[in-house]
Amino acid sequence: MPTRSRPPFRSPVRTRARRLLAAAAACLALAVPACGTAAQSDGSAMPPADGVTTVGLLLPDAVTGRWEGFDRPLIARQLKHICPECRMEYANARGNVGTQQQQVDTMITEGVDVLVLTPVDFRALSSSVKQAADAGIPVLSYDRLAEGPISGFVSFDGDEVGRLQGEALLAAMDEPPGEARVVMMNGDPTDPNTAAFEEGALAVLEGEVEIAKAYDTPQWSPLNANQNMSGAIAALGPGGIDGVYAANDALASGVIAALKAQNVEPLPPLTGQDAELSAIQDIVEGEQTMTVYKPFGPETLAAAEMALALAHGEPLGALAGATVDTGSAKDVPAVLLNPIPVTADNIEETVVKRGMYTIEEICTPKFVSACERAGLVG
Repeated sequence: MPTRSRPPFRSPVRTRARRLLAAAAACLALAVPACGTAAQSDGSAMPPADGVTTVGLLLPDAVTGRWEGFDRPLIARQLKHICPECRMEYANARGNVGTQQQQVDTMITEGVDVLVLTPVDFRALSSSVKQAADAGIPVLSYDRLAEGPISGFVSFDGDEVGRLQGEALLAAMDEPPGEARVVMMNGDPTDPNTAAFEEGALAVLEGEVEIAKAYDTPQWSPLNANQNMSGAIAALGPGGIDGVYAANDALASGVIAALKAQNVEPLPPLTGQDAELSAIQDIVEGEQTMTVYKPFGPETLAAAEMALALAHGEPLGALAGATVDTGSAKDVPAVLLNPIPVTADNIEETVVKRGMYTIEEICTPKFVSACERAGLVG
């Protein structure tokens, strides 16, 4: 592996807990859409300035709202806060593996100091991860675990996400144990998080419900989820579905559309994840049972800190509280954060109190009546 010389990096002298709390507070005060980066949104990389640490951020798609709405701007802001002289190059693969592979190639050629990568396909990107490592560029796997010689990983506990979803779904169904029929709308099979979410949910649901239908949903596409759900309704009948496990909010939106199109009433309990604004509004209206909130402040702070440490050749032991294994790497330093379930009963205490959304953003004129029933407005 070629040797790359890097200037020493001085980390802020704060405890881990204080860093996370301070960053969370700072992130909650951000006008997120206004946050910018030092690179082009079409994926073209800008050449780094001499002597300036450059972080390459590669996100997978624009279908899931969090990537462009939260992760990208917050990572940029966290980096700027910790390292004002650093720069960030950014590219979004728009769900295309080949595009993301080309983006990795471009950033290697431009000589970034570290890559923060959320892979479109964790296996297909393994050769790109190795290519970066061979060029002396460490790769931090962000939110999704990538194959290949990654140097670190930051995400939320995927099994716990699934467990929270399964528990909420089980609690919302009225049928006796073993009699409820559930449709499982799992995520993209090329995303390793999908298996973790499913395993966590099944650990709760198996033996308690009948899994009547289960689907994988390529590219986390709401359209694919809609088509799958339409097939489930045709097979089981409008009255034959007692609950739906949807792995995230994008899939839940496709499920809701299919249920409404087939005049399924009342809508069965339905899970989600990512706490997207539209999902919070669906929860207020009673069309979605719950979502899983993954606070982006602590996750993006951990990513920024770990990326800068890697860029300057520093060990991650002081930052990482866990390790993970991949198919090609053992004991990878990791930060695994705790997710938070959100229902109609705790919207104000979670996503509102933590500054993700305001009451005004949630309770637009269309949702005022539902917000009144939920106690969000007087």
